[in-house]
Amino acid sequence: MNDSPRPAATPATIRVFIALAPPDDAKDELARALAPAYAAYPGMRWNRIEDWHITLAFLGELPAAVVPRLHAPLAELAGERGPLELSLRGGGQFDSRVLWSGIAGDVPGLHRLADDVRERVKEAGIAYEGRPLRPHLTLARARRGDLTGVPAAVGVLDGFEGRAWPAARLHLVGSDDARGPAPVRYRDIDSWPFTGTGTGTGRGTGAGV
Repeated sequence: MNDSPRPAATPATIRVFIALAPPDDAKDELARALAPAYAAYPGMRWNRIEDWHITLAFLGELPAAVVPRLHAPLAELAGERGPLELSLRGGGQFDSRVLWSGIAGDVPGLHRLADDVRERVKEAGIAYEGRPLRPHLTLARARRGDLTGVPAAVGVLDGFEGRAWPAARLHLVGSDDARGPAPVRYRDIDSWPFTGTGTGTGRGTGAGV
């Protein structure tokens, strides 16, 4: 009888998005600004700092076998584009449910990159219809039945101006295998440095958030 542990089963689907990630020191700067909100509103569902991303295209649940189609086109795109200079600035809310930090810097370039990402997704044969890009970094969500914390926490970020930083890599991000009440954790499936000099094809209809 073989009692050795069986390898974990590969999930049939995986939640996927394509994003940029602030560097650690920029995230630490924002976390320090958020310290009063962390202390005052511990009941909110605060995102882990490791999961802070600026989403360019949220693809949702995809068959795991389909995800490898994205690697080559995204690597090619990153090789054509140069880094974007961005910063984190201020804060806001979506419907008293989502707390976010705003994005400043080369926002037109961010829109062009999102449009190019969407086109590469479609060229890979993956259907995608997203909402117009509203550049932001999601920080927390309200607990069910309590919509007071998010509006109150927004004021903590009034006047926040983070330092500028280069968005140097394009990230393909996927969820872990957690299901049920456990929070979803994200990890890089792969990432690619921006090594080109291009600035994109121009702004179109926007990309998903």
